Amino acid sequence: MSYTRLDATDFVVSSDAVTAPAWSTNIPRLSTFFTSSVSNDYYLAVYNANPTGSNSAIQFCIAYGHINGTGSVPLNSLVPQNTPSRTNYGQFRNIVYGDNESRVEFGAAVTSSSDLIAIAVDRNRYKEALFPGSFNLTLTSGSTTLKLTDDSLDTSVVTYLDCGRAYNIVSGTFGTAANSPLISGAPGKGYTLTGSYGTFLPDVGLILLNPSALRASTDKGGLGMAFSTAVGSSANNSYNNLEVYKTIVSGSNFTLSSQETISSDYVFVRIKNSEYNYTTNPSFITGSGDLLYSNYINSPQTYMTTVGMYNNNNELLAVAKLSKPLVKDFTKEALIRVKLDW
Repeated sequence: MSYTRLDATDFVVSSDAVTAPAWSTNIPRLSTFFTSSVSNDYYLAVYNANPTGSNSAIQFCIAYGHINGTGSVPLNSLVPQNTPSRTNYGQFRNIVYGDNESRVEFGAAVTSSSDLIAIAVDRNRYKEALFPGSFNLTLTSGSTTLKLTDDSLDTSVVTYLDCGRAYNIVSGTFGTAANSPLISGAPGKGYTLTGSYGTFLPDVGLILLNPSALRASTDKGGLGMAFSTAVGSSANNSYNNLEVYKTIVSGSNFTLSSQETISSDYVFVRIKNSEYNYTTNPSFITGSGDLLYSNYINSPQTYMTTVGMYNNNNELLAVAKLSKPLVKDFTKEALIRVKLDW
């Protein structure tokens, strides 16, 4: 068997950013939402279809967190502060800031927040990262509707936290805040007096909403959602998660796209006219060792169908299949481009 050694110039590496709808329906907008009858104290899983159906899959999860553990029932009555909401707050604080001491911050108008609402997009949905500017979420509570987006198109300098890029969530659409402040004296476009509506964290597929801004009365630019966050005030620990879920269902619009970088290694295999014109296929040889087809003696010809790539130890590492056989003889040369994605 003969081989052709590849040179360094035969290899070219390229990277392309590919965006796609985040939801398993393969469309950017998710307008119908479903939950499972199986309850969970820590988070509420949201599906694209009835969980009992074959086409159903988790799209994202909703979780409420409070630094002091209020808003959910203690897991053990002897340890009052050991609640799911306190666990959630600590978990997301560690993801965002990488420590156990920081409080979650939402915009310049408020230094810290004692509670949060987390929308964690399923890992299969956002792949490598969420695509900034594609986030649109409509929340409806009663007669009040709020359209949220990230401010990636209005931001000239990107903020980085321990978890990666961070953008403010403001009122607006497709990465741009509303044309004017929601109220007089607001710290910036799309803000309320309680800070931004949240933080968009594309690199970890996480959307943190600011309960203080959502609870604020409508005359202060807020949605006016009424969260009950006292210990034991609800029948179960999923109360706050369900309240958020209801506003998402009423809004009927959660638009989001994913983004991933696909790296490709292009290998250019060059075959000269004098190479690979003979075959070692035993079907070309008779039992006595003669060529089965005498016309190949003076005019050899082969049909290339596969390119095998070996290392220096003659170990096969990769195989590339041609879409159709390629005719090769002494009058022809070939250039085959092999693409390896990872």
